[in-house]
Amino acid sequence: MSQEIICECGHKNPEGTILCEACGKPLQEDNPKQLLNMRYEGSARRSQTYNRTAIDKIWNYLSSVKVGVTLIILVLIAIAIGTIFPQNIYIPAGADPDTFYKDQYGVLGQIYKTLGFDNLYKSWWFIILIGLLGASIVVASLDRFFPLHRALKNQKVTRHERFMKKQRLFGTTPTTKGEEQLQKAEQALKEKKYKVSREKGALLAEKGRFSRWGPYVNHIGLMVVLIAAVLRFIPGMYVNETMWIREGETKALPGTHNEYYITNHKFILTTYNKQDPQYKQAIKENGSIVKSYQSDVTLFKPEGQSVLGATPKLKKLRDDQIKVNSPLEFAGYQVFQADYRLNELYKMNFTLTDQSEKKTFGKLSVNLYNPKENYDLGHGYKVKLTYYFPDFYFDDNGDPATKSDTPNNPAFIFDVTTPDKPKGETSFVAIKTNQAISKDNQYKLTFAGLDTRNVSGLIVKRDFTVWIFFVGAMIFLLGVVQGMYWQHRRIWLRKINGELWLSAHTNKNWHGIKKDIAYLTDSLGIPEPVDQLEQKVVTEERRKHS
Repeated sequence: MSQEIICECGHKNPEGTILCEACGKPLQEDNPKQLLNMRYEGSARRSQTYNRTAIDKIWNYLSSVKVGVTLIILVLIAIAIGTIFPQNIYIPAGADPDTFYKDQYGVLGQIYKTLGFDNLYKSWWFIILIGLLGASIVVASLDRFFPLHRALKNQKVTRHERFMKKQRLFGTTPTTKGEEQLQKAEQALKEKKYKVSREKGALLAEKGRFSRWGPYVNHIGLMVVLIAAVLRFIPGMYVNETMWIREGETKALPGTHNEYYITNHKFILTTYNKQDPQYKQAIKENGSIVKSYQSDVTLFKPEGQSVLGATPKLKKLRDDQIKVNSPLEFAGYQVFQADYRLNELYKMNFTLTDQSEKKTFGKLSVNLYNPKENYDLGHGYKVKLTYYFPDFYFDDNGDPATKSDTPNNPAFIFDVTTPDKPKGETSFVAIKTNQAISKDNQYKLTFAGLDTRNVSGLIVKRDFTVWIFFVGAMIFLLGVVQGMYWQHRRIWLRKINGELWLSAHTNKNWHGIKKDIAYLTDSLGIPEPVDQLEQKVVTEERRKHS
């Protein structure tokens, strides 16, 4: 249980108080020649008083400025490392993150992926780091704000002699007109916009106290920013999803919880004219230069209750064009035109012929994204797609396999049945490859052309946290201005044994308070107080050179 410290002035101070909150008397043994440390008004801070329980130790650790600065540095280092290689949302579409970083960047890429830098802002350790930083800011603020506020609130006009003597600016002047001089001092200081309080034989002039709260306003701003960052993990608060949609496709917009669908009717790419004098030379050296690109789309919303696994009935909302820097906007969402792929494989066309390719028996077209299993060419000629490898390669065992579902290098195994071959023939067909698997094949599928289509790369965004980030930033800047451009200045005057004692303190800009004191002393006709810190430095310099 904490013990109160009762000062000779009668004020009860919390355990750990260095200077009496009321009169300023030092309550602990100190060096008579050393000036008072006024940073926190000598108030009792929990982190400097208690170190008994585990909670005390955690509090003391988190309240440390060094710990807070270290956490900030670690966060900045993590963010910097996270920019070395692309985040996983920016790797090529269809690429497997588990292999992409190792294949592209070697061992460093593998370490990068293993440590979670590829998805930095959602990695568990980064979230913990942000949480610790937030806790450090809160604890450090509470540990300092309330004791400082209490000390400034409880300060009395009449200050203890030792308190006044150990201020940086201090001086005494013999006087027989103490009350008259205090009256003049009050008038002079009010002219300098000080708030003046009087007690019998004592005066306190103060201004700019609100500047002491600047750092804590900064902390509030930082906490608001951190809260905004945490809110981004709440579904619906922040959406930043990438999607690829081919011409003719209708897809649910990612991040909208299937509440909105979009159809890509056409992708349009325009380039600069070869005869344009501004780009003629560049086009000659580098080929065509893209001028703009856009997607012509239709936005839909499902009607009625959706059945799981079934395509919902869609209600058209509007037609629009998504251009670079001109997004489709609706219900707080923005859909940006971000990328494109031209002439992506869509269908492969084949002709069934004899081995000499002199006779044809029909044609078929295989949709590379949604292939059918059976194709009836008529007159008893049928083709069955037995196996399909969109991104074909041979695995370690020499068997055909696929790297991904994207048809970068399609290959097929077909079974062909004909009137004279009812048991069928099996063939392996790929680009520039046509091999018979069964014996004595009389038929083969001959490549007859490709159908391609363009693909639009879109980014779906919605951010309800932007305004919170903005508010936090404004609060932080307000704290910076509050703490940097104003100073907390205090001047104490007191009649003691036929002398007028004057002392002063400011949290910064000593030149400014010295100008105020010079105006005061000129009004009173007394000498200016001595800057004891400068006097000490001068004395030490003389001692060194003597």
